[in-house]
Amino acid sequence: MNHLLFLPNLGTGEIIIIAIIVLLLFGGKKIPELMKGIGKGIKSFKDGVKGLEDDINNQDLPEKK
Repeated sequence: MNHLLFLPNLGTGEIIIIAIIVLLLFGGKKIPELMKGIGKGIKSFKDGVKGLEDDINNQDLPEKK
């Protein structure tokens, strides 16, 4: 498992070069904002999936009268 599915021969050197390019493109101050936005998006997605799972589980339970 030393490679990613879409990037088969990606080594440490290539990862460092990519990180430097990203740092140059976005700057040091913008990267934390980007990561914060990505984190919020992932949290929102997980909450949405959990909400769907809860809805499905609630439909499977018989209603009490």
